Amino acid sequence: MAKAKTAKASYRCTECGWQTSKWVGRCGECQTWGTVAEAASATPARVVPAGPVSTPARPIGQVDVRSAQSKPTGLDELDRVLGGGIVPGAVLLLAGEPGIGKSTLLLEVAALASTQSQGSAGETKHVLYVTGEESAEQVRLRADRVGAITDGLYLAAESELSAILGHIDAVEPELLVVDSIQTIGTSEVDGAPGGVTQVREVAANLIRVAKERGITVVLVGHVTKEGAIAGPRLLEHLVDVVLYFEGDRHSRLRMIRAVKNRYGPTDELGCFDLSEVGIVGLPDPSGLFLTRRDEAVPGTCVTVTLEGRRPLVAEVQSLVAKSHLPAPRRATSGLETSRVAMVLAVLAQRCKISMHEQDVYVSTVGGVRLTETSVDLALALAVAGASVEQALSTSLIALGEVGLAGEVRVVPGVQRRLAEAARLGFKHAVVPRGSLELADGSPLKRADPQLTSYEGMKVMEVDSLKQALQVSFTAP
Repeated sequence: MAKAKTAKASYRCTECGWQTSKWVGRCGECQTWGTVAEAASATPARVVPAGPVSTPARPIGQVDVRSAQSKPTGLDELDRVLGGGIVPGAVLLLAGEPGIGKSTLLLEVAALASTQSQGSAGETKHVLYVTGEESAEQVRLRADRVGAITDGLYLAAESELSAILGHIDAVEPELLVVDSIQTIGTSEVDGAPGGVTQVREVAANLIRVAKERGITVVLVGHVTKEGAIAGPRLLEHLVDVVLYFEGDRHSRLRMIRAVKNRYGPTDELGCFDLSEVGIVGLPDPSGLFLTRRDEAVPGTCVTVTLEGRRPLVAEVQSLVAKSHLPAPRRATSGLETSRVAMVLAVLAQRCKISMHEQDVYVSTVGGVRLTETSVDLALALAVAGASVEQALSTSLIALGEVGLAGEVRVVPGVQRRLAEAARLGFKHAVVPRGSLELADGSPLKRADPQLTSYEGMKVMEVDSLKQALQVSFTAP
């Protein structure tokens, strides 16, 4: 007698929908761990009848937007990144490495928000800070240190979602801070707090409350070893704003940037100074990324990078030493390793500056991370100067993208970068040809085709890396 065929079990990724015939720990499509689960048997689609609507549809021009206006947080640098401030009903996700200062920043934001609410005319609004990682006493000690003690700031140490919802009903806050989303769980679903299912369920409930009551919710998120936000990728899609808090743990400089913002730009950068007495904004952080010296030193070059619409003057340092290893070392800090390797190859092939028997160390000053291609020219000049033991002028900056053919390409925002360098006292600049053009695309008039003046600076335009080396090391 023939055996009856049994239906094979099917497994599906809860994140991207990828299917497989057997269970695996990691999704083969989105490479997420712990998201593959047995799929339920296929059921016919149900016909959903039309039901009552919550509010009638109306022309978009008649929608009142006054209740969705952003409100300043009191920290100008954070308001710059958010596009003016926090919006009622918005959900923000702030992620960063452990110990970077996320809790300190949000505690200060919560204190400032409660102070502004109490000072406004009318009824007093409250701010609720929920901590799931620390006790209330620990948070109070930090609040004493940074001066975040206000009557409108309420503190609760909870790790159960139902208890947090109860606190929201009792306090009725206009701002809710949850530190952190990975420590909050609910008994309604299986799994430990921090798991994919728990994080998704907790976030969905908090987002629902935020939209229904017009509460601004700020969620603190952990990051993985690779620097990505821990938990399901769906979390980033659900929230309105995703912020990354960055910085070197051994430095006081902290930077916050938005990678998603439904209410403002995603090309802004906020800089902060983290100290024992709290965190303050840095409206002019360029001086932190420079080494002020009286004499020129071989292996250093200054450039100007654009972080959003903000120009930052930064210094690239290089050290080239004879190697005693079969494979010379290539160590980088603050720069992309692949980009450094490409610039070294272009120097060797196009400019005949070979370093195949030498160790090369490249770093930035102040812990800033430079990922823009405009740093290529400054990197090449710094490495070349360290290789031949020749110093560049301390009043010179260089910016431009270096191509594999040895050409120097135009980068955006050159005039804005030069204006920032001139403000800080630099006198010479090496830029790609065609960088200085008028709004209609016509070049500025100049007596020398290779030399012009802009913002009081002598600007030298070059076509290739070889030409950039010649004019840079002969500049006064």
